[in-house]
Amino acid sequence: MTGKERMDCALAHREGDRVPIDDSPWATTIARWHREGLPPSVAPREYFGYEMSGVGANLTLGLEPQLVEETDEYRIVWDANGALRKSFKHSTSTPECIDFTVTTPEAWFAWKETMTIGRDRVNWEAGLLAMRHARENGLWFPYRTATGYDKTQAVVGSERLLMAMATDPEWCADIFMTWSDMIIRSAELMIEGGFVFDGAFLYDDMGYRNGPLFSPRMYRDLCKPAHAEVCDFFHRYGLKVILHSCGNVTALVPDLIEAGFDCLQPLEVKAGMDLIGLKEKFGERLAFMGGIDVRKMASGDPRLIEEEIATKIGLAKRGGGYIYHSDHSVPDNVSFESYKYVMELVRKHGQY
Repeated sequence: MTGKERMDCALAHREGDRVPIDDSPWATTIARWHREGLPPSVAPREYFGYEMSGVGANLTLGLEPQLVEETDEYRIVWDANGALRKSFKHSTSTPECIDFTVTTPEAWFAWKETMTIGRDRVNWEAGLLAMRHARENGLWFPYRTATGYDKTQAVVGSERLLMAMATDPEWCADIFMTWSDMIIRSAELMIEGGFVFDGAFLYDDMGYRNGPLFSPRMYRDLCKPAHAEVCDFFHRYGLKVILHSCGNVTALVPDLIEAGFDCLQPLEVKAGMDLIGLKEKFGERLAFMGGIDVRKMASGDPRLIEEEIATKIGLAKRGGGYIYHSDHSVPDNVSFESYKYVMELVRKHGQY
């Protein structure tokens, strides 16, 4: 079977020949692996046979990035969303947010008037080349983008957004629905222009270590309608939708299913996400991707690593509905040897 065929089986809750495989090692992890034996100029995606690709459109505010300061350690840049961010050069981490251009409803609505969707939002040459590569290599090729809360906090800031969700919900609902409308229009444009997608992969981080960043009621009132609009759109094309949402979003799962999501990723173990518990409770209605604890990988202990993979994949793969991925991304405390062992075990225990 090809990777695309395995992904289609898993998302349809059917068993293929083995579970599909994808992952997200940090840049610093990849650099370490190259030092430890990963061949030069070979990416982990090629070496380990990851089975997912994908592209999206430029759905930023469209500002030209401006460099403010650069040292040997960091760069400070006004980005395309009008956010002032500090990125560190020698570590893989979320950039530090310093300031934002959009800080009020008035500023948002002024910018919204300028945010049209046209062909200039798509890198046609690179995107169609990526699709051709995916087709030639049997990869699952989704439309990929951030949306909802996660997309909005990159524009206005997390604290401001969380406060506004309580004090000015109409503003927040408008932003969330605007992103959904932009996703739909850009995907339509890309499909009309020759893209053939296998599904959608949406990023919307809504959890932290102990639970969702907001209540299930607030999710239902503000986020869910926008999510449902996007899921309905892709479902009309017969495409499954995977949601990436970091942290512990267990309390939101029933509503995520109702919104139309077909698969949840990455199931962060360190935040309390329980792959097996979720599979048992929701496995007939939702597929799962991830949930393999990177702390076990980092231990370097073959016994702990095999116990983690054999137990979880052995149960999660039953009846289809499971895709291998780490429980977020692979940090640079995981050695090349340990990760090679992980991939060996995934293929062994992921067989049907």
